[in-house]
Amino acid sequence: MERPTESRNPRAKNLSALPTREILELLNDEDATVPAAVRGAIPAIERAVDLVVPALRGGHRLLYLGAGTSGRLGVLDASEMPPTFGVDPEVVVGIIAGGDHALRLSIEGAEDQGWAGIRDLGDHLRPGDVVVGISASGRAPYVVDAVASAKAKLGAAATVGVTCTPGSALARAVDVAIVVEVGPEVIAGSSRMKAGTATKLVLNMLSTTAMVKLGRTRDDLMVDLRATNEKLRQRAIRMVQDEARVTAEDAEARLVRAGWHVRAAIDGR
Repeated sequence: MERPTESRNPRAKNLSALPTREILELLNDEDATVPAAVRGAIPAIERAVDLVVPALRGGHRLLYLGAGTSGRLGVLDASEMPPTFGVDPEVVVGIIAGGDHALRLSIEGAEDQGWAGIRDLGDHLRPGDVVVGISASGRAPYVVDAVASAKAKLGAAATVGVTCTPGSALARAVDVAIVVEVGPEVIAGSSRMKAGTATKLVLNMLSTTAMVKLGRTRDDLMVDLRATNEKLRQRAIRMVQDEARVTAEDAEARLVRAGWHVRAAIDGR
């Protein structure tokens, strides 16, 4: 049976003959269907968050595992956690088939190496961690084989799958399957498009909600951010100014005393 991520989209049948504006409108129309598909997966995302939060609260970690676009999106989300929420880089880890080299160059054969997925996950996983396998098709052996071994052999607390293919091997292998049915791409098989957008949205929701539940924000404010550049320092000043109801000068002075830790500066420590 043909997988949704590989099927042809009938709306794109005459894509090459369309004027530029119509190609852009078609792409935009297809992209606009993604949020509704993600909305339908919220119950599964909720179950995943409820697995991740206690694991992180207990000192364990969240591991993303993927190949190609899926792997890059996992690494991207993981890399944003320290500057946004002030957590250690080891708290959320992204693992990609082919290693860091695959972040810039496509290593297509890497996704077929199930043994490499098991090895790479084994290099990072500690008992009690939560593993999120990411594969739009839900069949990449690098992901499926590693996730299947995560609990039985490697001691993971729980496994989650993010896929766009219902009933896929990945969906069957995990404790919680987040299935976002985005349908066929405008370019058949190019899962960097709608499937990639859906994956990015799901990972944003999963990690952000977990961090909020863990108290790494104050309502909508990034009070644990790392003020490592001028833009972030100015943002830190504004947050302290607004929350502590002080002048910009006083806010900066507080931040300097607190080592540019926003939460401490707001609390006057």
